[in-house]
Amino acid sequence: MTKRLSLSGAVFALALMGGAVQAQGPAAPAEAAPQRAPSTFRSSVDVVSVSAVVRDRKGRFVSNMEQKDFIVAEGGRTRPILDFKAQADGPVKLAVLFDISGSMRVGTKAVDAKQAALYLLGALRGNDEAAVFAFDTRLDRVTDFISDVRALEAALEHVEPPFGQTSMYDAIAQTARAVAPDGATGGHLPQRAAVVVLTDGVDTHSRLTPEQVSGIASEIDVPIYIVAVMSPIDNPKESSDGPGPLSNLAHWTGGEYFAVSAPARASVAARQIVEELRHQYVLAFEASAAPGWRPLEVRARDRDLIVRSRAGYMVAGTVGDAAPVR
Repeated sequence: MTKRLSLSGAVFALALMGGAVQAQGPAAPAEAAPQRAPSTFRSSVDVVSVSAVVRDRKGRFVSNMEQKDFIVAEGGRTRPILDFKAQADGPVKLAVLFDISGSMRVGTKAVDAKQAALYLLGALRGNDEAAVFAFDTRLDRVTDFISDVRALEAALEHVEPPFGQTSMYDAIAQTARAVAPDGATGGHLPQRAAVVVLTDGVDTHSRLTPEQVSGIASEIDVPIYIVAVMSPIDNPKESSDGPGPLSNLAHWTGGEYFAVSAPARASVAARQIVEELRHQYVLAFEASAAPGWRPLEVRARDRDLIVRSRAGYMVAGTVGDAAPVR
């Protein structure tokens, strides 16, 4: 059954629970000051886990890494790795977030987004789970997390036609929390879980900023993958490695941005997302005692390897805590 959820109240709660970070994007000249909404919540998390994907210069997954091959740095300072796990070819948990705002009426965007969703679901296996969400200014939970691909595909037919304004960033933040188990914070989240957003990239009504959403998603280690559907005649301002709010949001959370204008590209993006989630390393380290946003970098000792992970994590404190300007 579709559950229609208001985004306004949920956004306010997320702003209180989550941190906001303005991490350096692919083409950003410098980092801005991360911010956090006032809160009385204090974290009891002592250990932070972070998932990481490693590729070589040709884009191939690297699956033979050991703990000694990684470096974890917090604010430029190396942190000891307390635990390490190499996860290969495991189950995936996807929240497929479908844009049903009015801008999706243009051309074949809505049809193309549904086809991209079908590619995603087609890449799943029997032990994977997915749920379908849809949003305009409110969020619909079309299905719960299930493993029945046919039921998920059928649910796409019940997604409402495009209508209304777009609260994309608010919907992403709320969906990221839905992926996490109840009470999960600070990285205590089953790995290989992600939000995949199918959208044209237009936001007209959100209260949260991309920076705030990236902080909320990063706090619980939920990567955000953006699949932006565009017509072949469009000239996208963003690419998978280019600047822009959506690509920055994806990269800050450890996800990726894809601009797709053809079925073949959508199919490639879907397979890449699912396969990437199946090939992850998980590293654990002691959480900082200092409250606020803690910038994080995971890298390989081999400089020819490329590591992608979330940009940081939040240590909650007393009212008004915020990370210093850097």
